[in-house]
Amino acid sequence: MKKIISGKVREVYEVSDDQLVIVTTDRISAFDVILPKPVPGKGKIVNAVSLLWFDYTKDIVPNHVLSSDLSDMPACFQKEELEGRAILAKKLQILPFEFIVRGYMFGNMWESYRKSGSFCGHSIEGNYQLAEKLAAPLFTPSTKAHQGHDEYVSIEAVADAVGKELTEKIKEISLKLYKMCYNNAYAKGIIIADTKFEFGLDQEHNLILADEIGTPDSSRFWSLADYEIGISPKSYDKQLLRDWLLNHKDNDKTPDDMMAFDKVPDAIYEKTADIYQECLRRLQNG
Repeated sequence: MKKIISGKVREVYEVSDDQLVIVTTDRISAFDVILPKPVPGKGKIVNAVSLLWFDYTKDIVPNHVLSSDLSDMPACFQKEELEGRAILAKKLQILPFEFIVRGYMFGNMWESYRKSGSFCGHSIEGNYQLAEKLAAPLFTPSTKAHQGHDEYVSIEAVADAVGKELTEKIKEISLKLYKMCYNNAYAKGIIIADTKFEFGLDQEHNLILADEIGTPDSSRFWSLADYEIGISPKSYDKQLLRDWLLNHKDNDKTPDDMMAFDKVPDAIYEKTADIYQECLRRLQNG
């Protein structure tokens, strides 16, 4: 079977002119770098979370999932080790952007807000603290870099690339998806601080939700019970790993080499696996 993409987390295989098989691995990335060790069981957890949200949001926008049953896939994928990791998906023309919706003041937005009072073309009114909920969620697109780091772009830049009408539709749908997922997760004790969406066009030029949705890889998930404005909240995502890397960086090196990616202890990988598992349990059961 022809492998067409080997991404940070997923392996993508072309099985026909209009279908793909996507396998979610246990790889984990941070700061756009794939770490040398996997997180045990992570691929199955991320796939299960994404499938949960794809089904939950299918009335807002169609998605690329055709089946998660291995028996619907070519024989070479009907292996025990791929159970729970693989989906049969519609082949799409993927748009070259990630569409991020942010509901809380955190991460890159916090750093930009402190310096300039703005972020990604948005002038942010108000006196916000770290991790404070925004007056309204912000739609902040970025490029999808094959090498190096993604870069934030304006809505106008997206419109120049894919058209104003499609851009407005993507913005509207992204905000609806965020609100729907946010409310569901909040009722189960999780705050979705921000999350990203990816879209593609099918052969009839219909807009289709693709890649993943609402996973600990693509979102910031915070514990509602532990949430407090002004501090970095307890998370159900890979923030533990990011924090370890930030706390163990070598400032004598260049920015791209300063992280100790090869020195992350096994305990951090194992704890990250536990965090991902707890995220899935909460989203499934509340």
